[in-house]
Amino acid sequence: MTRHFLTVSDLSRDELFGVLDRAAELKELRGTPAHPQPLAGKSIAIVFEKASTRTRLSFEVGIHELGAQPVTLISKDTQLGRGEPIEDTARMLSRYVHGAVYRTFGHERLQTLAKCASIPVVNGLSDKFHPVQLLADLMTIRQSFGPSLDGARVAWVGDGNNMAHSWIVSAAVAGFDLVLACPPEYQPDEQVVADAKAKGANVEVVERPEEALEGATVVTTDVWASMGQEAEHFEREQAFAGFIVDDASMKRASDEAIFLHCLPAHRGEEVSASVIDGPQSRVWDEAENRLHTQKALLEWLVT
Repeated sequence: MTRHFLTVSDLSRDELFGVLDRAAELKELRGTPAHPQPLAGKSIAIVFEKASTRTRLSFEVGIHELGAQPVTLISKDTQLGRGEPIEDTARMLSRYVHGAVYRTFGHERLQTLAKCASIPVVNGLSDKFHPVQLLADLMTIRQSFGPSLDGARVAWVGDGNNMAHSWIVSAAVAGFDLVLACPPEYQPDEQVVADAKAKGANVEVVERPEEALEGATVVTTDVWASMGQEAEHFEREQAFAGFIVDDASMKRASDEAIFLHCLPAHRGEEVSASVIDGPQSRVWDEAENRLHTQKALLEWLVT
């Protein structure tokens, strides 16, 4: 049966940790003759309806290093961008390539593509979830604290957006504790929270950053206005006043706490320069780990 990766919950706990373990192996093997090419002779489509830097680079490079050919399609330059039904695009892609990565706005578009495709589909980002980023984040946490995520306490400070949703879903699969501090009007989807709690996740949503930060081993955030929300920037700037992760924030966290950010970052807004460029920051390891985790994911899905 064709497997897709639309959210982290598409993996079991064992499967998730297996992908993370394999990512660590591929990282060690990178650039050596022993690095495998399990996708040799195959092609993977990468379809973008939203702008990208890290997602495009990490998937194109990773697919190449696995021995496959990356085929990048920018939506506005394709028939999909001219109104071709997603269902038809899915059926067409299934006849040409061996897997597809789709970065889009509405999560329902991604679900439609996966439903109609006979090849594995990977969520490269949607307005509801960003699961490939979470694979990199979890790998980075393991590099800092060891392979078990039990006992990790993650503090999310900011918008209850697709990244927040992905942390919530991941808490249910991986078993770490999660506290999200979000302004009242920008809290995560209640159903996403409820579903995670029903699966045993220890997730709490609060309104004050200091409540989330106390004792956290991981502190993470995202921009206040994501792609497509630029017109709301001033309004969001007012709502998120006091939600910057700065030196005072990190002092509330555990002494060994690390800072994560999916990037791009706006220094002086959601995070201070002293934190993101400071000794507790792991954002560049995190960005690099997109490459390793996505390679492990594609190897698992496509071979």
